[in-house]
Amino acid sequence: MERRAVEGRLDSLIRDNRVTIAITFPLVGTVLLIAAAEGVVPRSLAFNPFLLLGAVMVMRLPLIGGLAPLINRRVATGLSGLVGFSWGIELLGVTTGFPYGDFEYLIELGPMLLDAVPIALPVFYFPILLNSYLLCTLMLGDRMESLPIRFLSVLLVVITMDLVLDPGAVALGFWGWDAGGAYYDVPVQNYVGWLISGIVAVGVLTLSFDADALDRRLDRCEYVLDDLISFGILWGLVNLYFGNLVPVALAAALLVALFRADWFDFAGLTRTTPQQPIEQ
Repeated sequence: MERRAVEGRLDSLIRDNRVTIAITFPLVGTVLLIAAAEGVVPRSLAFNPFLLLGAVMVMRLPLIGGLAPLINRRVATGLSGLVGFSWGIELLGVTTGFPYGDFEYLIELGPMLLDAVPIALPVFYFPILLNSYLLCTLMLGDRMESLPIRFLSVLLVVITMDLVLDPGAVALGFWGWDAGGAYYDVPVQNYVGWLISGIVAVGVLTLSFDADALDRRLDRCEYVLDDLISFGILWGLVNLYFGNLVPVALAAALLVALFRADWFDFAGLTRTTPQQPIEQ
Protein backbone atom coordinates (compact mmCIF):
# COMPACT_ATOMS: atom_id res chain seq x y z
CA MET A 1 0.00 0.00 0.00
CA GLU A 2 1.34 3.45 -0.90
CA ARG A 3 2.43 5.75 1.86
CA ARG A 4 -0.15 8.40 0.97
CA ALA A 5 -2.96 5.83 1.20
CA VAL A 6 -1.78 4.69 4.63
CA GLU A 7 -1.56 8.28 5.84
CA GLY A 8 -5.03 8.98 4.46
CA ARG A 9 -6.56 6.03 6.30
CA LEU A 10 -4.83 7.00 9.54
CA ASP A 11 -5.96 10.59 9.07
CA SER A 12 -9.59 9.50 8.63
CA LEU A 13 -9.41 7.13 11.60
CA ILE A 14 -8.19 9.90 13.89
CA ARG A 15 -10.64 12.51 12.63
CA ASP A 16 -13.57 10.12 13.04
CA ASN A 17 -12.59 9.22 16.60
CA ARG A 18 -11.18 12.43 18.04
CA VAL A 19 -13.37 12.50 21.15
CA THR A 20 -12.70 8.83 21.88
CA ILE A 21 -8.94 9.24 21.52
CA ALA A 22 -8.48 12.65 23.15
CA ILE A 23 -11.08 12.47 25.93
CA THR A 24 -12.54 9.01 26.50
CA PHE A 25 -9.21 7.18 26.59
CA PRO A 26 -7.57 9.49 29.16
CA LEU A 27 -10.73 9.48 31.31
CA VAL A 28 -10.88 5.68 31.35
CA GLY A 29 -7.11 5.54 31.80
CA THR A 30 -7.32 7.82 34.83
CA VAL A 31 -9.87 5.56 36.51
CA LEU A 32 -7.85 2.41 35.80
CA LEU A 33 -4.55 3.92 36.95
CA ILE A 34 -6.02 5.16 40.22
CA ALA A 35 -7.80 1.83 40.75
CA ALA A 36 -4.50 0.00 40.19
CA ALA A 37 -2.68 2.29 42.63
CA GLU A 38 -5.39 1.66 45.23
CA GLY A 39 -5.26 -2.11 44.67
CA VAL A 40 -8.86 -2.53 43.60
CA VAL A 41 -8.21 -4.22 40.23
CA PRO A 42 -6.81 -7.73 39.64
CA ARG A 43 -3.03 -7.95 39.79
CA SER A 44 -2.95 -9.23 36.22
CA LEU A 45 -4.47 -5.94 35.06
CA ALA A 46 -2.89 -3.49 37.52
CA PHE A 47 -0.25 -1.54 35.60
CA ASN A 48 -0.08 -4.30 32.99
CA PRO A 49 2.72 -3.05 30.70
CA PHE A 50 1.04 -4.18 27.49
CA LEU A 51 -2.25 -2.49 28.39
CA LEU A 52 -0.35 0.65 29.39
CA LEU A 53 1.64 0.78 26.15
CA GLY A 54 -1.43 -0.01 24.06
CA ALA A 55 -3.46 2.79 25.64
CA VAL A 56 -0.57 5.24 25.36
CA MET A 57 -0.10 4.41 21.68
CA VAL A 58 -3.79 5.13 21.03
CA MET A 59 -3.46 8.54 22.66
CA ARG A 60 -0.30 9.16 20.60
CA LEU A 61 -2.13 8.58 17.30
CA PRO A 62 -2.92 12.28 16.72
CA LEU A 63 0.75 13.16 17.09
CA ILE A 64 1.78 10.31 14.78
CA GLY A 65 -0.89 11.00 12.17
CA GLY A 66 -0.37 14.74 12.37
CA LEU A 67 3.36 14.61 11.70
CA ALA A 68 3.44 11.58 9.37
CA PRO A 69 3.20 13.60 6.13
CA LEU A 70 6.23 15.64 7.19
CA ILE A 71 8.51 12.67 7.76
CA ASN A 72 11.32 12.60 5.23
CA ARG A 73 14.90 11.38 5.46
CA ARG A 74 16.07 14.47 7.37
CA VAL A 75 13.22 14.31 9.89
CA ALA A 76 13.60 10.55 10.32
CA THR A 77 17.32 10.99 11.00
CA GLY A 78 16.65 13.69 13.58
CA LEU A 79 13.96 11.70 15.37
CA SER A 80 16.16 8.59 15.34
CA GLY A 81 18.88 10.64 16.96
CA LEU A 82 16.42 11.74 19.65
CA VAL A 83 15.50 8.09 20.28
CA GLY A 84 19.14 7.27 20.92
CA PHE A 85 19.54 10.38 23.06
CA SER A 86 16.47 9.51 25.16
CA TRP A 87 17.81 6.03 25.90
CA GLY A 88 21.31 7.34 26.57
CA ILE A 89 20.41 10.15 28.94
CA GLU A 90 17.96 7.91 30.81
CA LEU A 91 20.58 5.18 31.22
CA LEU A 92 23.01 7.81 32.45
CA GLY A 93 20.42 9.08 34.92
CA VAL A 94 19.53 5.64 36.28
CA THR A 95 23.14 4.52 36.67
CA THR A 96 24.82 7.72 37.85
CA GLY A 97 22.07 10.00 39.18
CA PHE A 98 22.94 12.67 36.60
CA PRO A 99 21.13 14.67 35.32
CA TYR A 100 17.75 13.72 36.88
CA GLY A 101 18.86 12.68 40.35
CA ASP A 102 18.93 9.21 41.92
CA PHE A 103 15.72 7.59 40.71
CA GLU A 104 14.49 4.19 39.62
CA TYR A 105 11.55 2.66 37.82
CA LEU A 106 9.17 0.99 40.26
CA ILE A 107 6.71 -0.45 37.73
CA GLU A 108 7.56 -2.53 34.69
CA LEU A 109 6.83 -0.52 31.55
CA GLY A 110 7.51 -3.32 29.09
CA PRO A 111 10.86 -4.85 28.07
CA MET A 112 13.85 -3.10 29.62
CA LEU A 113 17.04 -1.97 27.91
CA LEU A 114 20.02 -3.29 29.89
CA ASP A 115 17.53 -4.09 32.68
CA ALA A 116 17.42 -0.40 33.50
CA VAL A 117 15.38 1.66 31.01
CA PRO A 118 12.12 0.82 29.19
CA ILE A 119 12.71 0.14 25.51
CA ALA A 120 9.44 1.98 24.89
CA LEU A 121 10.81 5.09 26.64
CA PRO A 122 10.54 7.28 23.50
CA VAL A 123 6.77 6.67 23.48
CA PHE A 124 6.59 8.47 26.84
CA TYR A 125 9.51 10.86 26.26
CA PHE A 126 8.86 12.24 22.76
CA PRO A 127 5.40 13.73 23.33
CA ILE A 128 6.66 16.13 26.01
CA LEU A 129 9.30 17.49 23.63
CA LEU A 130 7.26 17.39 20.42
CA ASN A 131 4.06 18.80 21.92
CA SER A 132 6.01 21.62 23.54
CA TYR A 133 7.65 22.49 20.23
CA LEU A 134 4.35 22.29 18.31
CA LEU A 135 2.40 24.32 20.87
CA CYS A 136 4.97 27.12 20.79
CA THR A 137 5.03 27.04 16.98
CA LEU A 138 1.24 27.34 16.93
CA MET A 139 1.02 30.14 19.49
CA LEU A 140 4.08 32.24 18.63
CA GLY A 141 3.94 32.16 14.84
CA ASP A 142 6.69 34.26 13.26
CA ARG A 143 8.26 34.93 16.66
CA MET A 144 9.52 31.33 16.63
CA GLU A 145 12.01 32.46 13.97
CA SER A 146 14.00 34.01 16.82
CA LEU A 147 16.24 31.32 18.28
CA PRO A 148 16.27 32.80 21.82
CA ILE A 149 12.46 33.00 21.85
CA ARG A 150 12.18 29.49 20.40
CA PHE A 151 14.48 27.91 22.98
CA LEU A 152 13.08 29.81 25.97
CA SER A 153 9.43 29.25 25.08
CA VAL A 154 9.80 25.53 24.32
CA LEU A 155 11.87 24.97 27.46
CA LEU A 156 9.18 26.72 29.51
CA VAL A 157 6.49 24.38 28.15
CA VAL A 158 8.73 21.30 28.55
CA ILE A 159 9.33 22.12 32.21
CA THR A 160 5.63 22.89 32.72
CA MET A 161 4.63 19.51 31.29
CA ASP A 162 7.08 17.68 33.50
CA LEU A 163 5.91 19.65 36.53
CA VAL A 164 2.56 18.01 35.78
CA LEU A 165 3.80 14.54 34.82
CA ASP A 166 6.32 13.61 37.49
CA PRO A 167 4.23 14.30 40.61
CA GLY A 168 1.40 12.19 39.17
CA ALA A 169 3.75 9.39 38.13
CA VAL A 170 5.40 9.36 41.56
CA ALA A 171 2.01 9.28 43.28
CA LEU A 172 1.01 6.30 41.15
CA GLY A 173 4.31 4.58 41.90
CA PHE A 174 5.65 4.51 38.33
CA TRP A 175 9.06 5.74 39.42
CA GLY A 176 10.58 7.53 42.37
CA TRP A 177 13.67 9.25 43.79
CA ASP A 178 15.66 7.67 46.58
CA ALA A 179 15.71 10.85 48.65
CA GLY A 180 12.39 12.29 47.50
CA GLY A 181 12.27 15.97 46.65
CA ALA A 182 10.87 19.37 47.51
CA TYR A 183 8.21 19.34 44.78
CA TYR A 184 5.76 16.52 45.51
CA ASP A 185 8.71 14.15 46.15
CA VAL A 186 10.43 15.24 42.93
CA PRO A 187 13.87 16.90 43.33
CA VAL A 188 14.79 20.17 41.65
CA GLN A 189 17.68 18.38 39.93
CA ASN A 190 15.15 16.46 37.82
CA TYR A 191 14.22 19.69 36.08
CA VAL A 192 17.86 20.43 35.33
CA GLY A 193 17.81 17.17 33.40
CA TRP A 194 14.72 18.26 31.50
CA LEU A 195 16.37 21.56 30.64
CA ILE A 196 19.21 19.60 29.06
CA SER A 197 16.75 17.34 27.22
CA GLY A 198 14.77 20.34 26.05
CA ILE A 199 17.80 22.19 24.72
CA VAL A 200 18.91 19.14 22.73
CA ALA A 201 15.37 18.52 21.46
CA VAL A 202 14.82 22.10 20.28
CA GLY A 203 18.10 21.99 18.41
CA VAL A 204 17.33 18.66 16.76
CA LEU A 205 13.73 19.55 15.86
CA THR A 206 14.82 22.92 14.45
CA LEU A 207 17.34 21.22 12.18
CA SER A 208 14.97 18.38 11.25
CA PHE A 209 11.63 19.98 10.36
CA ASP A 210 11.00 22.42 7.56
CA ALA A 211 9.47 25.40 9.38
CA ASP A 212 7.09 26.38 6.57
CA ALA A 213 5.79 22.82 6.11
CA LEU A 214 5.28 22.51 9.86
CA ASP A 215 3.34 25.78 9.96
CA ARG A 216 1.11 24.62 7.11
CA ARG A 217 0.47 21.28 8.78
CA LEU A 218 -0.47 22.94 12.07
CA ASP A 219 -2.80 25.24 10.17
CA ARG A 220 -4.51 22.43 8.24
CA CYS A 221 -4.52 19.49 10.65
CA GLU A 222 -7.01 20.11 13.44
CA TYR A 223 -6.00 17.15 15.59
CA VAL A 224 -2.18 17.16 15.72
CA LEU A 225 -2.10 18.54 19.27
CA ASP A 226 -4.89 16.34 20.64
CA ASP A 227 -2.24 14.34 22.49
CA LEU A 228 -1.69 17.42 24.63
CA ILE A 229 -5.40 17.41 25.47
CA SER A 230 -5.11 13.77 26.59
CA PHE A 231 -2.04 14.67 28.65
CA GLY A 232 -3.79 17.54 30.41
CA ILE A 233 -6.89 15.51 31.19
CA LEU A 234 -5.18 12.33 32.40
CA TRP A 235 -2.39 13.83 34.49
CA GLY A 236 -4.52 16.71 35.68
CA LEU A 237 -7.09 14.29 37.09
CA VAL A 238 -4.47 11.92 38.53
CA ASN A 239 -2.87 14.82 40.37
CA LEU A 240 -6.27 16.06 41.49
CA TYR A 241 -7.05 12.68 43.04
CA PHE A 242 -3.79 12.71 45.00
CA GLY A 243 -4.19 16.34 46.06
CA ASN A 244 -1.30 17.72 43.99
CA LEU A 245 -2.88 21.09 43.36
CA VAL A 246 0.00 22.88 41.63
CA PRO A 247 0.23 20.22 38.88
CA VAL A 248 -3.55 20.40 38.51
CA ALA A 249 -3.35 24.15 37.92
CA LEU A 250 -0.54 23.71 35.40
CA ALA A 251 -2.46 21.01 33.52
CA ALA A 252 -5.44 23.35 33.35
CA ALA A 253 -3.16 26.12 32.07
CA LEU A 254 -1.97 23.88 29.20
CA LEU A 255 -5.57 23.17 28.21
CA VAL A 256 -6.45 26.86 28.43
CA ALA A 257 -3.44 27.68 26.22
CA LEU A 258 -4.83 25.37 23.54
CA PHE A 259 -8.27 26.89 23.93
CA ARG A 260 -6.94 30.45 23.65
CA ALA A 261 -4.96 29.46 20.57
CA ASP A 262 -8.34 28.48 18.99
CA TRP A 263 -7.10 24.91 18.70
CA PHE A 264 -10.32 23.26 19.80
CA ASP A 265 -13.65 23.87 21.42
CA PHE A 266 -14.60 21.81 24.44
CA ALA A 267 -17.94 20.75 23.01
CA GLY A 268 -17.04 19.47 19.58
CA LEU A 269 -13.25 19.21 19.85
CA THR A 270 -13.02 20.79 16.41
CA ARG A 271 -11.95 24.01 14.83
CA THR A 272 -14.56 26.33 13.40
CA THR A 273 -13.24 25.91 9.85
CA PRO A 274 -12.67 22.60 8.08
CA GLN A 275 -9.05 21.68 7.54
CA GLN A 276 -7.45 19.77 4.71
CA PRO A 277 -4.42 17.49 4.83
CA ILE A 278 -1.12 19.03 3.82
CA GLU A 279 -0.19 18.74 0.18
CA GLN A 280 2.13 15.86 -0.48
